[in-house]
Amino acid sequence: MSEMEKGTRPATLAGLGTDSDRGGRLVRRAAAVAGFAILTAVGARIAVPLPGTVVPFTFQIVAVLLSGLALGPRLGVASQAAYLAAGAAGLPVFAAGGGAAYLLGPTGGYLLAFPIAAALAGLGAERGSLAGRALFCALGILAVHAGGTAWLGLTAGPGAARAALESFAVSDLLKLALVLLIGARLRPRMRRFVG
Repeated sequence: MSEMEKGTRPATLAGLGTDSDRGGRLVRRAAAVAGFAILTAVGARIAVPLPGTVVPFTFQIVAVLLSGLALGPRLGVASQAAYLAAGAAGLPVFAAGGGAAYLLGPTGGYLLAFPIAAALAGLGAERGSLAGRALFCALGILAVHAGGTAWLGLTAGPGAARAALESFAVSDLLKLALVLLIGARLRPRMRRFVG
């Protein structure tokens, strides 16, 4: 019996199809990670200075939480790590520019907490329920504020940290509602896209 008759060729072609699918999935995941890193950069550029604090109002946290909700914890973290790496490399992706020194500035603690927030949102998305997603996204917001105010307190003093925290109490609730609304529609589509 020849190799063709034994079915060797179809098995080989099936193997190639699997490798191709795996490669396509990898490309789609990389595109999704890059897309959410870019979305975070766009959110940073929509910055409104707030009186009494050096921390501007931005839409970054919306993009950060959506990255976790839509992509899951691992890819969500990867998107935020890519965002931070781009900024540290000097690309102007942060609210007021870029460069490694920016991460050591007053708002650096907020930025460095983004991967943690994305991971928490991703864990919430895996819970399935709205209450689970809301809880873990709220924990993500708290993680960003914990990192941000701790670093801001060290670099600019406790008064600056307190003023920043007070400035975002109401807007964070609105951002959380927005994230949950968008995330419910976005997650199923992104899960199909990234495989």
